[in-house]
Amino acid sequence: MLKIIEMSHKAGFVNIIGNPNVGKSTLMNILVGEKLSIITSKAQTTRHRILGIVNTDEYQIIFSDTPGIIKPAYELQSSMMDFVKTAFEDADVLLYMIESGEKELKDPAFFEKIKNTKTPVIVLINKIDKSSQEFVVEQIQTWQERLPNAFVYPISALNNFNVEKVLNQIVELLPVSEPYYPKDQLTDKPERFFVNETIREKILINFKKEIPYAVEIETEEFIEEEDIIRIRSIIMVERETQKGIIIGHKGAGLKKVGTEARKDLEKFFDKKIFLELYVKVNKDWRSNERQLKRFGYKE
Repeated sequence: MLKIIEMSHKAGFVNIIGNPNVGKSTLMNILVGEKLSIITSKAQTTRHRILGIVNTDEYQIIFSDTPGIIKPAYELQSSMMDFVKTAFEDADVLLYMIESGEKELKDPAFFEKIKNTKTPVIVLINKIDKSSQEFVVEQIQTWQERLPNAFVYPISALNNFNVEKVLNQIVELLPVSEPYYPKDQLTDKPERFFVNETIREKILINFKKEIPYAVEIETEEFIEEEDIIRIRSIIMVERETQKGIIIGHKGAGLKKVGTEARKDLEKFFDKKIFLELYVKVNKDWRSNERQLKRFGYKE
């Protein structure tokens, strides 16, 4: 029997933008209630727009988590910025996230876009647990003056402070609409995407310098059986030296990444995981248009 959606049902796209590392992914994971976006303390961990979907009987919110705003230095970064541009185009509500004490976006042209947009904007001043009350009050006033049409909320995404209020504000601003996705859907990404992101997160945590940014993951096999999921994934790097670093002495580096990723994936899928990891050299993939298309950074 078809469930009739009352016309008071609300649905819309809420896009989160801001400088790298301000806490966008943390916020989205709290709002959606699942670990969908990878979170580490390195900048630029989010490369794709990820949709996380929040469903109740009254509304459906589709959250998009965009890469932090940067001036592109190589082809991959400019593809990442294309994802951010599209976040402006399809938003019903924009969440502009800043860190307490932050003065402006790294790209002034983006700030002008936010200032002049007709889309409702909610400014979130994050990490306020690290600031004094006086400073937070001052920050709220500053941003209200800068963006007079915006709603301004001080929050701590990590401590879940004020997040409920923000959620209520979003619901208020959403247009009346039927749901865009089935009500039991959490995200628009396939399972392999989360496997890739989990492995990439472990590389970001365990390796320094250029290594994490030269890595792309491709899951070649994802076979779900009754009580186990068998996964085979390839870690692509740009140089032979990087391959050696990731594998590590007697394979210790690769083993550590595999063990940590497997534990997270078992929690995510709620099933036993058998994970095989291999490292391959894919020379200069970040500057290669064809490779970027293959990994989903370009249409």
